[in-house]
Amino acid sequence: MQTYDLTALREKRAFLCDMDGVIYHGNSLIPHAKGFVNWLEKENKKYLFFTNGSGKSPRELSEKLARMGLSVSEDHFYTSALATASFLAGQCPGGSAYVIGEPGLVNAMYEAGFSMNSHDPDYVVFGKTTNLTYNEIECAVKLLGRGAKLIGTNPDLTDPTDHGIVPACRALIAPIELATGKKAYFIGKPNPLMMRHGLKLLDCRRTEAAIIGDRMDTDIIAGVESELDTVLVLSGVSTRETVKDFAYCPKYILEDVGDIVPTT
Repeated sequence: MQTYDLTALREKRAFLCDMDGVIYHGNSLIPHAKGFVNWLEKENKKYLFFTNGSGKSPRELSEKLARMGLSVSEDHFYTSALATASFLAGQCPGGSAYVIGEPGLVNAMYEAGFSMNSHDPDYVVFGKTTNLTYNEIECAVKLLGRGAKLIGTNPDLTDPTDHGIVPACRALIAPIELATGKKAYFIGKPNPLMMRHGLKLLDCRRTEAAIIGDRMDTDIIAGVESELDTVLVLSGVSTRETVKDFAYCPKYILEDVGDIVPTT
């Protein structure tokens, strides 16, 4: 097993940190996650918890961690819903959208100045939802035929849950793409847009930051394409064996975020 000199990593000013598989599994904190967050606070590090999830607001994510015994304020969370809303506000200020997704996505779109429109919207915006209906798919197909553009909050095919793997945004949006022949533009990781938004929020340069994640196909490639130092933790999806399947590699491979915290 490779060992690393973590001095340069520990001296970074900022960290972009994935959540599921890095900080928690389902409704349980991963060992050493609390110590890692305490270290970030003690050392006055800038940090954002990044998630490709679009269903929950920063407040709800903060409350979720609080229920697990970890106190993190709302301003430390950035979701694919917020990144999507920010991107679309820049593309079409004051536009309208037909949104398929959960409250976190709808609220983010409203806060970005968008109105909801099921007749002739500028965009069909799709986020993961556990309540997807045939009527929503049919409406999306109709609106794309009228000229709306298709946006996906993230390109994840699957999500891990307490009950195993479940379909995620890219898998659920596929019927709309297949029926219309139109490909969605996905905003969340590994799109470098989300990384750039995060760095702006933290007011730091890419050389001053590192990204921590448990997935090679989203977190690590996002860091590679954004020229950030990358930290793969083995507390989630990827393993030392699956790393070999990719043409790129992380700068660091650690057991969990606790390895970043100095022992003395």
